[in-house]
Amino acid sequence: MFDQKKLDNSKGQAVRRHLKSVNTILYCRQWKETVVFYRDRLKLPVSFSTQWFVEFALTDGARLSIADHRRTSVKSGRGKGITLSLEVTDIEALWKNADESGLKPSDIRHHPWDARIFYVFDPEGHRLEFWQPSDSI
Repeated sequence: MFDQKKLDNSKGQAVRRHLKSVNTILYCRQWKETVVFYRDRLKLPVSFSTQWFVEFALTDGARLSIADHRRTSVKSGRGKGITLSLEVTDIEALWKNADESGLKPSDIRHHPWDARIFYVFDPEGHRLEFWQPSDSI
């Protein structure tokens, strides 16, 4: 059973106080195609790269990295079980850009948590969820 008291435990803040940035790393079989997707199609700025690892800046404190699973000890999950959920400021403009870029975005729909939302998938199969709170529109 879910215990709200454990969730509210202030001792859990110890890690949060020391965090400087967050980086999600996606291990990919289709590494080159996935790098092109994030760099050239989504136009994310590259903050670091090697011959098998590319880090993209999402915000000042958040990054997304793409690693070639052939060069790492962690193997690709083939896009299964991963959703990158990204809050945006203008869902309509982003959807239009994604559509014009050939990314085949889903329709924008209303989500039960009172947000407008759409999805695209990268070449590896990872789902990207773009959303905006309904009250900010």
